[in-house]
Amino acid sequence: MPDLLLVENLRQIFGGRNQTVAVDDVSFRIPAEPTIVNLVGESGSGKSTIARIILGLLHPTAGRVLYEGADIFTRDRKWQRKFRGEVQAVFQDPYSVYNPVYKAERVLRLVIRKFGLAKSSAEAQTLMEEALRAVDLRPEEVLDRHPHQLSGGQRQRLMLARVYLMRPRLIIADEPVSMIDAGMRASFLNILLDFRDSHGISTLFITHDLSTAMYLGGEIIVLYQGRIMEQGETRGVMQAPQHPYAQLLISSIPTPDPRRRWEEDLSTGPLAEIELSAALERDRCLFADRCPQVMKRCWTARPKLGPIEGEGDDSREVACYLY
Repeated sequence: MPDLLLVENLRQIFGGRNQTVAVDDVSFRIPAEPTIVNLVGESGSGKSTIARIILGLLHPTAGRVLYEGADIFTRDRKWQRKFRGEVQAVFQDPYSVYNPVYKAERVLRLVIRKFGLAKSSAEAQTLMEEALRAVDLRPEEVLDRHPHQLSGGQRQRLMLARVYLMRPRLIIADEPVSMIDAGMRASFLNILLDFRDSHGISTLFITHDLSTAMYLGGEIIVLYQGRIMEQGETRGVMQAPQHPYAQLLISSIPTPDPRRRWEEDLSTGPLAEIELSAALERDRCLFADRCPQVMKRCWTARPKLGPIEGEGDDSREVACYLY
């Protein structure tokens, strides 16, 4: 059985003369079995660009995206329609995807009509109510309201209700909890876990918030400047990160202990020992200028992503000369 999603050597370059490499040779897979894969990294690491490519909204400079073994950019319209139904997106700002003129009911009814999910108005009403209850919303409090009358958490869960109607195989969730309050985040994440366990729906969860990735579990991919630095089982990476960037990222999470001060030590590599031109090259470790364990070879060649020798965890891969 082919993987549900396979990203191969993905590369995205923006600009003409002054080019920006947003995604640099990224490869990963989401298996056919329902799972959650967390894509994490600081702002500008390429997370959202990867999401747009997977959704077919942006054509990559190089590389392929395969869905069930088929290249998403070379299939016909019939296949594309199937793909649109089976891969759904939940974006960061729930308000921006709604037309403020229409009530929330239209968001769900439009999906039902477009994809022929109901044969009558009564059946459509039943489906909408079922979808709302599945995401902990009361139909009587939501369907007759406009988007501005709903809270941010309600708007995001309304988007999950739309996803529930489609019963997709994969959700691309791009920073979905960054604009809702902390009290609603756990509820939203629990819905994604329930979708996986009860309905067989996988999620590619994109975030800069490592605590949410830890809550969801599954697999984790750590990005830096468009490259994968480390990937593996989420709990293992969070508890014992191997790449210096992953270590820095995880150590920067504030500790809920008032007796401990939150201090960030941004150690840098020995910039004085290298040529400035070397620091501007991409054929090197891009984290070298911030890495406290930088070596001379880090400046001259790009480390490959691979397993750590002697480790029992075969799923852990790190792009670092330390290993």
